[in-house]
Formats: sequence, C-alpha cells, structure tokens
Amino acid sequence: MTRYALSLPNGLKKDAERLAKQQGVSLNQFILWSVAEKVGGLLQGLDDPNFPNISYRRGSSGVLAPILRGTGIRVQTIVIAFENMTPAEIAKDYELNEAQVQEALSFYKAHRAEIDATIQAEAALEPKSE
Repeated sequence: MTRYALSLPNGLKKDAERLAKQQGVSLNQFILWSVAEKVGGLLQGLDDPNFPNISYRRGSSGVLAPILRGTGIRVQTIVIAFENMTPAEIAKDYELNEAQVQEALSFYKAHRAEIDATIQAEAALEPKSE
C-alpha cells in the first residue's frame, strides 16, 4: 500500500470525521472508502453527472445499487420511505439533509425503471406472510 499525504480544508475534515464516526470507521478508512467509491464509479462510467451526490456501490449480493454518496444509504431506501413519509421526515430519520433526499428522489424519477426493477426483485425474495 502506498502512503499519500493529504491536505483537507478544516470544514471538510470535520465533516469527514463526523461521517466516519457515524459509519463506525476510522477517518483513514472513510477517506479510502470515499476515494475507492468515486474511482470505481468513474471507471465503470455509471455515475450520472446530473446527480453528483449519487454513486453506485456493489452490495453483498454483488449487484450494483445507487447510493447517496458518503452515506451507504440506497436510493431505493429513500424511495420506499417516501411512500409513507415526507422528505423532511426521511431526512430526520436517516440523518440526512433535505437536499440529499430530494436528489435521491430526482434520481429515482430519472432512473425509475432500474430502481423499480430492483425493488420488485427484492420484494420477490422476501418470505410471504400468511
């Protein structure tokens, strides 16, 4: 592994430290994760430049899913929550700001077929209650 000295503006460092703590990882791990997420998205050409705060991450099943950058929260989670909650309620429950929720919902409108297919596929895997 290569070492790289990194200078961060104070505000960005504080935000990164706060988010790392929320994720339960070190600042170093958080920065590594963030850079890997961004580089991976650019290499795969999946990121939609119209939605800079949405990236793709490969889940445990190996399937790529759009997420709110730096949070790990899938766009589909926001979409499902929006069925019963306002954007303000979602932001509060998921410790997001309303702009993040609105971007996720706008991303959904632009990529509805992809996200609906994922929601339906996951619903089909859930055990049926009788």
